[in-house]
Amino acid sequence: MATPLAKKLLNKSLRKARVRSKVSGTAERPRLTVTISNMHISAQLIDDVKQHTIASATTVGTKATGTMIERAAVIGTDIAKKAKKAKISSVVFDRNGRQYAGRLKALADAARNEGLVF
Repeated sequence: MATPLAKKLLNKSLRKARVRSKVSGTAERPRLTVTISNMHISAQLIDDVKQHTIASATTVGTKATGTMIERAAVIGTDIAKKAKKAKISSVVFDRNGRQYAGRLKALADAARNEGLVF
């Protein structure tokens, strides 16, 4: 019998695979993938056809202050500005198996407010 932690990790990997099987990025509409840990948040725009990262934003190595929700909003704004600079207006959102709430929602709303469509 699996331990509760192993079961939790297995369920997360299944959710991630389920989302990832339906979401794919192209050069015109890249995949916006978000990774959230206990300490940091990062977002990447990925072209899955060329297997190339177009732009990225992260709190690692920055002096970002505030709550994690506030940091997520800053990263959302930053990735949207980098997308505009790369002439990208719409993306496919990859929530990486996470529930769309809290930090993930804050990042998505900030990116939408900056003009990114998804």
